[in-house]
Amino acid sequence: MSQAEPGLLLRPYASRDLAAVYDICLRTADAGGDAAHLYTDPWVLGHRYAGPYVALEPGFAFVLESRERVVGYILGVPDSARFAAESEARWFSLLRPLYPLPAESDRSLDAQARRLIHAGCPAPDAAWLEKYPAHLHIDLLPQAQGLGLGRALMESLWAALRAAGVPGVHLGVGAGNPRAHAFYTHLGFTELEKVEGRFWTLGYDLR
Repeated sequence: MSQAEPGLLLRPYASRDLAAVYDICLRTADAGGDAAHLYTDPWVLGHRYAGPYVALEPGFAFVLESRERVVGYILGVPDSARFAAESEARWFSLLRPLYPLPAESDRSLDAQARRLIHAGCPAPDAAWLEKYPAHLHIDLLPQAQGLGLGRALMESLWAALRAAGVPGVHLGVGAGNPRAHAFYTHLGFTELEKVEGRFWTLGYDLR
């Protein structure tokens, strides 16, 4: 545990944090802004971007806690290829009966999220994966932004990944979120791959 800022505690994830992590996932999903009004099902995004991480790799999850609630998190996995197989067998395959594929004509955000559950979390088929096998998701509510807490969360995960012998970590950032891209490059991430008009994949060398 560490005192990140007065009144904020940075600590390992605990099972009691699950609902808060899902809520933060939703409230930062609109290019970093609140997406709660955009989804009918408040759990569906968390099932893709948070649930399998804390269920399968809780030792690589950390949260920021204020006096009132959890206000940020970082979730990581040390081996994306292994995580792809384990999350398919132990997470997504169990969720799909609860979230049937929507009609092809359904273009709602809830439908898109359901399709992500059916797509699972495949590892990138890229030459850089051997050098950057880990990946992560990080989200902070507005009251925790701009205070250096994102870096503190990153450093907690980096330490855990280094202790596990991981050489590098990657993440994806949407093209519609230039603020996040600038944050990551400021921390030392470099561009590994760019899908025009959609997102970048960035990598960080842990050695």
